[in-house]
Amino acid sequence: MRTNRRVIITGIMTILLVALLGAYRMPYYIYKPGSADELDPIVEVTDGFQSAGDMHLVTVRGGQATPVQWLLASLRPYHQIYPIDQIRPEGVSEEDYYHAQLQMMESSQEAAKVVAYEAADKDITINYEGVFVVNVLEGMPAEEELQSGDEITQVDGQDVQESSDLIDYVSDMEEGESVTLTIERGDETIKRDISLAPFPDNPDKVGVGISLVTDRTVKVDPEVKVKSGEIGGPSAGLMFSLEIYDQLTENDITRGYQIAGTGEINYEGQVGRIGGIDKKVVAASEDGVDVFFAPNEEGIEGSNYEVAKRTAEDIGTDMQVVPVDTFQEALDYLQEMEPRNS
Repeated sequence: MRTNRRVIITGIMTILLVALLGAYRMPYYIYKPGSADELDPIVEVTDGFQSAGDMHLVTVRGGQATPVQWLLASLRPYHQIYPIDQIRPEGVSEEDYYHAQLQMMESSQEAAKVVAYEAADKDITINYEGVFVVNVLEGMPAEEELQSGDEITQVDGQDVQESSDLIDYVSDMEEGESVTLTIERGDETIKRDISLAPFPDNPDKVGVGISLVTDRTVKVDPEVKVKSGEIGGPSAGLMFSLEIYDQLTENDITRGYQIAGTGEINYEGQVGRIGGIDKKVVAASEDGVDVFFAPNEEGIEGSNYEVAKRTAEDIGTDMQVVPVDTFQEALDYLQEMEPRNS
């Protein structure tokens, strides 16, 4: 009887231990290689052209670690473990973080539409609906003057139509100078005089200490639908723009190859740095990609391209890693490739 009881207790304790190791969430976040997903089922241009090859959106998988996942990640290459407060600030829930990632994905898609339709010389109309404060940086001059949700309509009497209007205006100013911002807050119109100060993480740059978003509506013809599902973040911008352009134009820019890459894209078609590029190179190589575009960052030391190239050499892939600073550079590279023999 005692033996049976001991076996039962041991079994229960083992089950509880296994459940704990597999379910308990540690204060760490793990990033690892994801997948290279074809964009053709995700992006649909009305009456769009088909291609022999495919564009791919490359992902990084991430999530809060269980003890088992933490142990595996510490042993595997291209798996990184971060303290969770480096990924999402204290007080920001997993749901809020996920929602912010989806918002960035939506903005990325919007910029990609603008770049692709303008490059393809197709009909596009952009309506600017306002510039809004997303958050105010602690310890910066705007902390006591502005709040999330404020709409900034003017700076020193000049109209602000998009966030770059304000950013460009203060870019040549110096610490201690001030600007007058006209703000819509609810039903009120408010003016605030705010001094400029260095950013804590970038002392060479001054500002009032706010992050902004431009609310735009973009209408295009032909219509395009993007079904990215639960994929978040801004890093697919370059590949969205290339896929949209490929469907808009009769000339097949894939040339029959499997094309992937990464990089945030702005409305001027410039390609920006992203995180986790080593993991994206691994994912793309494992999924049989031929060409991988990486942000060049104008050739600075430690650029995304340098990391991508080094990773490709480390894993011994035949995939071609190509540096790009703009959408046009990626497009030129594709258009100059010899078609793949079928």
